Amino acid sequence: MRWKKARKANLKLFMIRRFRPPVVQNILLFLLLGFTHVSYGAEIPFTGKDVMIGKYLEIAEDPSGSRTIHNLNTLKFTKSTEDAPNFGFSSSAWWIKFTVKNEISDKNLYLELGYPLIHSGELFTENDSASVQRIAADDSFYQRATKHQNLVFRLTIDKGNSRTYYFRVREETQIVLPLFIRTQGGFFDSMLTSEILTGIYAGILFVMMLYNLFLYFSIREDSYLYYVLYILFIGLAQLTLTGYGFKMIWPRQPEFNSLAPTLFSALSGLFAVLFFRNFLNTREKTPVFDKGLSVIVVAYVLSLAFKVAGVEFISYMLTNLAGVCSVILALVVSAILSYQNYRPAKFFLIAWAIFFLGLSLFVLRNLNILPFNTFTNYTMQAGTAIEVILLSFALADKINVLKREKELSQEQALLISLENERIITEQNVVLERNVEERTRELRQANTELIYTLTKLKDTQTQLIESEKMASLGQLTAGIAHEINNPINFVSSNIRPLRRDIDDLLQILDSYGELHEAGATNITEDQLREINDLKNDLDLDYIKTELNVLLKGMEDGAHRTVEIVKGLKMFARVDDTDLNMVDVNEGIESTLVILNYQMGPALKLVKDLGSIPNIEGYGGKLNQVFMNILTNSIHVIQNDSTNTEPTIWVKTWMSDADHVSISMKDNGTGMTPEVKAKIFEPFFTTKQVGEGTGLGLSIVFKIIEVHQGNIVVNTAVGQGTEFIITLPIIKKKNTILAINE
Repeated sequence: MRWKKARKANLKLFMIRRFRPPVVQNILLFLLLGFTHVSYGAEIPFTGKDVMIGKYLEIAEDPSGSRTIHNLNTLKFTKSTEDAPNFGFSSSAWWIKFTVKNEISDKNLYLELGYPLIHSGELFTENDSASVQRIAADDSFYQRATKHQNLVFRLTIDKGNSRTYYFRVREETQIVLPLFIRTQGGFFDSMLTSEILTGIYAGILFVMMLYNLFLYFSIREDSYLYYVLYILFIGLAQLTLTGYGFKMIWPRQPEFNSLAPTLFSALSGLFAVLFFRNFLNTREKTPVFDKGLSVIVVAYVLSLAFKVAGVEFISYMLTNLAGVCSVILALVVSAILSYQNYRPAKFFLIAWAIFFLGLSLFVLRNLNILPFNTFTNYTMQAGTAIEVILLSFALADKINVLKREKELSQEQALLISLENERIITEQNVVLERNVEERTRELRQANTELIYTLTKLKDTQTQLIESEKMASLGQLTAGIAHEINNPINFVSSNIRPLRRDIDDLLQILDSYGELHEAGATNITEDQLREINDLKNDLDLDYIKTELNVLLKGMEDGAHRTVEIVKGLKMFARVDDTDLNMVDVNEGIESTLVILNYQMGPALKLVKDLGSIPNIEGYGGKLNQVFMNILTNSIHVIQNDSTNTEPTIWVKTWMSDADHVSISMKDNGTGMTPEVKAKIFEPFFTTKQVGEGTGLGLSIVFKIIEVHQGNIVVNTAVGQGTEFIITLPIIKKKNTILAINE
């Protein structure tokens, strides 16, 4: 029969057409659609009581959807005995023919289609084909003649008369036609009952949502947030399925009304899975199933993304698949955890089972397996409300369980604390005795350490003094050598000077004798004797020799004065005071002291630039120059292969605030290992007895006190260069003392 073929075609269209009911409902419809059957109807006698007219209908399919009321004669109408004809998911237009005989005095009757997911339809009368009542899916709610969530048409039939109607419907969702004829009073009673029950349902959800939202902000438990969002979207999904969403919330958005069932169903499923995972702690208790739940979450998210992008088929398939898998996993996991005596899982299993039962009864009603009545119309809302209440109780119970566990844990912790206190008390006696013994040992060790530290300080002081004495020895030797030359020059001139002075005195004595004898008694013989004495003594030579001897003694004395002056500048008797120091002058005085060590074979190249005086300790800076130059002289003099030993000394302005000093030699240089240790105390490359190893360590500390830095450039066979950079003015907050 044509009706059976249409039903088979509808089953095929189920997998490819867009649809709007919740996912689980679609699956049950798919499983139970085959139970529909066909019979025939007749004229509808209306006696004033509400009547469901499904068994009185004649149905014809228009696959092309192009037929109008004027060309229906070629369509074959087939009678049905189903209370609510179910055409499944079909793209065809369906024509419904029925005849109503009014047997009451009220001629105003109402035809109501009790399936809110059908948004549009047209009603024609046989007697006057121009009389059309139309409700379209693209109209806002306020353009409906009867402001009701279902499609409602007004029928006008006088008492005792009959009238035939044609109802055309075409939707891209499941087409179920629970048609009712009511009086105005019956229609109002039905509407009032529906709104009261829906209001109770919405109130329960709203109260549960506010209550659990308050708990979320109080406790900050993620389960409450997921649960609140689940209540919100499952409530919106139910309001959409019952038509109240379009009636009360978005009456001017028919396009969104078409999108809302799938959107809110997917969102409610998504947050149901998130709540389920968090509430039952599936990550720890059932990690294998938790991975499956994670995949379902991803599927829901992708479904929403494809829905927004307009890819209806993929969104539909993902929503279906995620819905079926989530139902199965929820039942399986909650059953397993309930069997393991996990208390929250028992609440969840009962709540989910009640919700699933209500949904199943609702779907069975749509499939005509159960009758359309007040009970079957609201089984899904009742199941949802009971589920929400039970899950709220479950959350509260979980908090109580956690509270009891916390109290038990605190009690156990208290017992453990008391036991620990007892053990600690017993151990304190032993510990105190051990502490006393250990304290005595530490005191003894501390005394030994203090003694050792004192010895080390004494040793350090002796070593530093030794280094100073070594430097003093070098200084004394240099002074002795430098002063010896001018003193020798003076002492060697004293004897000839004394001889010449004696000759002059002899001549002067001769003239003195003449003066004593008186001028009148001077004879020629006496004058001749004096002249002969002058000629014998060679008076002119004596005069010349005296000038030469005095000039030599004057040079020696001047050289001695210069050496003493250089010694004074090097020693810096004001070394404890911070003064403006002439670096070039300090280098010159140091070179004067070390002149004897250099000898004639060592070449000295000086390039002392024009630099300002710097703030520092002159004596300590001279010690830096002397220690570095002494090491360079020692290295060069011990290098027998060096044919032209040379030392370069240079000063310059490195920048506006710093001066630099370079002291370089062309000696043997240093290896990287030696370079890394040269500033360590007591490190030396000299033979035993030739050095203490403190010279460069003292150099480093002095430069550190002056807030400068020192860089060593050296390589084996390429000599060594020390570059010292010093600030012209020291920072006021960093004046360090040097331990000498």
